[in-house]
Amino acid sequence: MSKNFRLWTVLFFLVYFYRITIACADDDGLDALRVPEASMNERVVTVPSDQERPVMLQVTIYTPSGPGPFPLVIMNHGSDSKKKPKDNPRYRFTFSAYYFLSRGYAVALPMMRGFAGSGGQMEHHGCDLVTTGVRNAKDIRAVLRYMQAQPFIDGSRVVVAGQSFGGWNTLALGVLNIPEVKGLINFSGGIRESDCADSEVSMAAGAAYFGERTQIPSIWFYGSNDKVFSELAWRAAYQRYAAAGGPAELVAYGNFMNDSHNLLGFPEGLDIWGPKVDAFLEKLSLPNQIAHPEFLPKPTPAATEYAALDDVNAVPFLTDANRQTYRDFLAKPLPRAFLLSSDGVVVSTTGGFDPLARALNSCKKLQKECRTYAIDNAVVWVKPTPIPASTHFAALDDVVAVPYLTEKGRQQYQLFLTRPLPRAFLISADGVVATMIGGIDPLGRGLNACKKQLKDCRPYAVNNDVVWSPP
Repeated sequence: MSKNFRLWTVLFFLVYFYRITIACADDDGLDALRVPEASMNERVVTVPSDQERPVMLQVTIYTPSGPGPFPLVIMNHGSDSKKKPKDNPRYRFTFSAYYFLSRGYAVALPMMRGFAGSGGQMEHHGCDLVTTGVRNAKDIRAVLRYMQAQPFIDGSRVVVAGQSFGGWNTLALGVLNIPEVKGLINFSGGIRESDCADSEVSMAAGAAYFGERTQIPSIWFYGSNDKVFSELAWRAAYQRYAAAGGPAELVAYGNFMNDSHNLLGFPEGLDIWGPKVDAFLEKLSLPNQIAHPEFLPKPTPAATEYAALDDVNAVPFLTDANRQTYRDFLAKPLPRAFLLSSDGVVVSTTGGFDPLARALNSCKKLQKECRTYAIDNAVVWVKPTPIPASTHFAALDDVVAVPYLTEKGRQQYQLFLTRPLPRAFLISADGVVATMIGGIDPLGRGLNACKKQLKDCRPYAVNNDVVWSPP
């Protein structure tokens, strides 16, 4: 007996005889869970830095499949202040990279000098945040020149973006006014120096310096619950930048998760900044439409008012054991997803690139029709479609009484009568039939199937009742 056969035998026994949870809570530290399943053609290279201060810089490169040439995005990293620069990991896991890959860009993620695998030391210039930014910007320019020399890169179409410390360095790059750089994107950009008594005042002054010398359009993203830069600080920096003449658009999006500074760390952030960046790129006549959807997570369902997130008793179909599983889910870190089926199977996933997709795949392997109950901190469960009352239009098994049916449609209704509950049989005036068997809300699924075919279907029978009323 093979190992896989024994494994699936155990799963069958657990699900169908004990109806316990199939929990897929994953280790967020596993790199394979933190990136799309589609190949990003990752390569790691070392690149010469600014020639005035030569070191070698570590750069991670992602590209879509194909020969290119691809327009280029340089995405600049932040800094984990709790670690020494050398102990910061190589910058790899960011939804900004996945977004740009989905739009057909190559993405280069350089490590600044002194960080991860790059040579040299991180430079400190006290409250002179301009010098810190411009020196890093010259290293970014060196990476740009290296990338432009690659045959798979369209070096005439370049965007530079950055998060936090990387956002500040991105704004600093603007003063170099490189012709091929068409736009700058700043995600929560700024810098806090331990040897500067008032970094926020220096940030505003530095932003004014950058704005006075920058002609490249930019877009800035900041949230209200940023735990690194106060709203007062980033608004002051933006106002000084714009007042000095820097062409910039501010997107102040309010609160996000527990810390808006990590906007790029969650798939939900894409709904906030993705459309804004699309519009920004369109103004620059750069690619802004999805060309490779395989790099994006599944869209997050909208929150509903079905129940409070912590109302365990409101979750349908749960056994006592699975109620505890839901309590455990509520204690898990974000991102996370909780799915369930009508026969009590539960799938809970947490962490990684797309916990919702992993949960759906787990249900598919178990041949279960699951629906999403909760994503992160939101209940997204939709109440099943209300079933109309029985009308006694005809006996359930009276096939001849069913209106509009062709001979093939009558055969489908006879087959419907043999199928298990729950079930729904719908018809339209032009003879279209929709039959849905099993799972959650077969009536709702039937109505949606008709809607996709632009058909006005009405239910004839649901479960064991005829619910048809003549129009």
